[in-house]
Amino acid sequence: MGMPDAEGHGPSDGLPDLPPEWGRVVVPDDASALAEEARQVRRELRQARRPAAGRRRPAGAAWPSVGLPVLVLLVALLVTLTGLAAVTWPRSSRSGGAPTVLPYPTAPVGPLPALDLVGPDDAPVPLRSLLPAMIVLVDACSCAEQVSTAAAAAPPGVTVVTVTEDRTAASATAPGVRPLADPAGGLRSYLHLSAHPGTAAALLVDRQGTLVRMVPELGPVADYRDDLARLAG
Repeated sequence: MGMPDAEGHGPSDGLPDLPPEWGRVVVPDDASALAEEARQVRRELRQARRPAAGRRRPAGAAWPSVGLPVLVLLVALLVTLTGLAAVTWPRSSRSGGAPTVLPYPTAPVGPLPALDLVGPDDAPVPLRSLLPAMIVLVDACSCAEQVSTAAAAAPPGVTVVTVTEDRTAASATAPGVRPLADPAGGLRSYLHLSAHPGTAAALLVDRQGTLVRMVPELGPVADYRDDLARLAG
């Protein structure tokens, strides 16, 4: 059954029920009376079909805000980068793993400075007067066995010298070894070489005073035998 219109009138015969909020619906006898309304409807339909880029923003109207989508995209990007950094970031070694080994600094190539070392009698000994030489820095480790092995392998004419910063420790450690002291630490300062406990560094210097090789940790003689033999040339 039809319902009364907004003014209480009953439904017209043959017409379906209409929403009450439409109010009273009047159907004119002449269809030309609806021409203006038809033009208005067609104009609204054409405007609705136009591309969004071609539309003009009505006065006082604002474009839809894009701030929220951009914010969501930035948050997602930040989360992705944080997860990637957590996966690729280097982690500290766990207990029981191998310790981190830092490389020794590269020794300068060229003539050693004209330093004066100190003998057991506190007399100055020019470094250049000992060349060619194998100079072993023993202030962090006496390493008597390694020093003795080096002295036995040194060819004639090559001096094996042990150097420490403590004058009182400058004493012979093996036959054929000359103990000297470097109280000012001039050699280590020139080489930028710090002492590592339990190790002895060795310098192989030719007769021109050129440092041909630095052995950061004195070990088996096979590691430096060839260079030691060339010093006598």
